[in-house]
Amino acid sequence: MVLEQNLSLVKKVNRLLNWGHWFTFFNILLALLITSSFWWSEPLPQTVLGSVYLLVNWLGHTAFLCFMFFILTIFPLSLIFPYQKHVRGLGATLATIGMVLLIFDAYVYNQLGYHLGSASYDQTLALLRAQVVTNLRNFVLIVTLVGALLLTLQIWLSNFCWKKISRLSASGIGQPALALFFGSFMLSHLLHIYADARLNFDITRQDNVLPFSYPATAKSLLARYQLVDLTARAKRQADKLSLEHANRSSQLLSCQAGATESTLLLVTASITAEQLALLQQQGLRSHDQHFAPNNAAEALLNLLYGQFKATADAASALQMIPAWLNSVNATDIQVVNRTPELNSLLPWANTELSPARLNIVFDADFSRHWSEYQQFSRLIVVPLHSENAKFQLAPVTAYLRWPALLSQARQHGSQQLDWLPTLLGSIGCETENRWLGDNLFQPETLPKLNISQQDIISIRKDKMMILRQDGSYGVWSAGTLVPLNDPLNVPMLVDALKRLEE
Repeated sequence: MVLEQNLSLVKKVNRLLNWGHWFTFFNILLALLITSSFWWSEPLPQTVLGSVYLLVNWLGHTAFLCFMFFILTIFPLSLIFPYQKHVRGLGATLATIGMVLLIFDAYVYNQLGYHLGSASYDQTLALLRAQVVTNLRNFVLIVTLVGALLLTLQIWLSNFCWKKISRLSASGIGQPALALFFGSFMLSHLLHIYADARLNFDITRQDNVLPFSYPATAKSLLARYQLVDLTARAKRQADKLSLEHANRSSQLLSCQAGATESTLLLVTASITAEQLALLQQQGLRSHDQHFAPNNAAEALLNLLYGQFKATADAASALQMIPAWLNSVNATDIQVVNRTPELNSLLPWANTELSPARLNIVFDADFSRHWSEYQQFSRLIVVPLHSENAKFQLAPVTAYLRWPALLSQARQHGSQQLDWLPTLLGSIGCETENRWLGDNLFQPETLPKLNISQQDIISIRKDKMMILRQDGSYGVWSAGTLVPLNDPLNVPMLVDALKRLEE
């Protein structure tokens, strides 16, 4: 009697496990449809080997995810609680939850560029909140319909596999399917090992596309955003600085006519104690969370061209008038250089100040000309570059007599790249091109980004992350430059690198 009961239990368990395998197989096919959407957010590989890796990684990794789901849920349920109706119902419910999460992860990845996780919790919550606030009815309707359709499909698949176990087992598709998925899984890992050894970035940049795949590393982020060779990107940026580009784009910058307060951006060297006393006497307020490069050429590229210093040769780019300045009148904007040390870098700048709507003046000894400068009601005084030799981008103290801008700058932080879009926007000038910095009156939610030769620098609130081209990285407190033992923050870097998207 006991033997018969044991045989009956074994048969139940075997049948449930056989059902579970086929139920998982059909869920793999369904999951392949969902995971194919992850590739919509990414550019296709440029090489045959990269395309082969995409295919085998997609097949192998999706199958692996579904099989692990079976091992962790349905398999123990079948052993511990071998009642077919309950196991099939629970299996259908769990599979529905898994597919809903996979669809939601695909949506998050498509919108944000990274997967669900503890590091992206705040961004994911903000994305959900935006959907709920702007379109609550449609959001609830879509989620309900998708969940109901998936649950109905899973229940049908569960019943179909249970009733057709014998026919499915006799069909002969089980072994070829197993060989395909297992072979794809193994081949994708072998190709990835080869790509790591041979620096094949067409493969490694796909590391983090699928959920629970290779974790995003500094190198894979560089490859994904085609920043492995920053020199090539720098050349594309330099084209925007050229006079030839300015001639082709005569409408690069357009300024609205009309009266506006005259504004002065006064750029100086390190501010002396005497100059500081003068600024405080004149009612200028300090802004400490401002970041500047540690060399003059890079700072000038940030300030006057809105560009990064991605190569060591910045001086040649500075010899040419910025394209945006070539398309406006001198009565709207002027650049004046009263610092002899910058004459060789800015040969095209004016030497005399004849106030326009926006004035950018370089003057190391500004206290001598203060009678000319104090007439401006909106005034910013900022050091050209930092004195920090260790960090390419470091905090300096700016001084403002402009309450509205001071409030925005303190709230969001600023860098030299931000002055140009902010000041041009304040006098009604618009451009078709997207600035790399922020208009501080209309700041983006993305982290700050700067590229200094081979280093990518991202700043969000009080955290500064530096990513080097060799794949190493470091995290520091942005205000104090104290090193932090934080891991690579993938969402922060991905969000910052979105500024490079055209």
